[in-house]
Amino acid sequence: METTQQPGEPGAGERRRRELLEAADRVVLRDGPKASMNAIAAEAGITKPILYRHFGDKAGLYQALAVRHTDALLDSLRAALDAPAERRRRVESTLDTYLAAIEARPQVYRFLMHPAEDSQSTERGFDVGLHSAPLLRRLGEELAKVIGERVDLGPGGERLARVWGHGIVGMMHAAGDWWLGERPCDRADLVTGLTDLLWGRLATAGNREDGPGF
Repeated sequence: METTQQPGEPGAGERRRRELLEAADRVVLRDGPKASMNAIAAEAGITKPILYRHFGDKAGLYQALAVRHTDALLDSLRAALDAPAERRRRVESTLDTYLAAIEARPQVYRFLMHPAEDSQSTERGFDVGLHSAPLLRRLGEELAKVIGERVDLGPGGERLARVWGHGIVGMMHAAGDWWLGERPCDRADLVTGLTDLLWGRLATAGNREDGPGF
């Protein structure tokens, strides 16, 4: 008897793609930036040409993994920003959410943001340098939207929201990268320090009258 796909239910191709991404995630958790197409294909129980058929090339697979993890991170950051708490607490919670995410899965973070260092391997890791900057730009634009929708920045507010959005993401990325590598302080201490740095004008800016508030 033939089965009918229900509306909203993923098709066979979409399910297979998700299974392959889950296999890739397992390899990334194990190998970090050194994850290769060969290892991912072996983990999925398929040949490398079949993996290429689904994603085109290494860059295609990297982009699919990046979207998967960036979407999850953005959902967590939005939840922290929209939590019922006073503004400074939400800023702290948002910074902590980002740092907790990279701390919980450091190999995934390194895969997304750092190239493989082993240049002698038969198949080098993904060419991360071509793709990590767009990830940070996407995070910056998404944060700019949140700021612009919630905070009254006066004339030129949309431009300033983008300045703040990209500046905050750059700060989180640079500080988080340093902290993850050296662990010079507790996560809570880093969150407090970064919040103090940001607080300035953000503490005094009013909420937009037509926005959800912040």
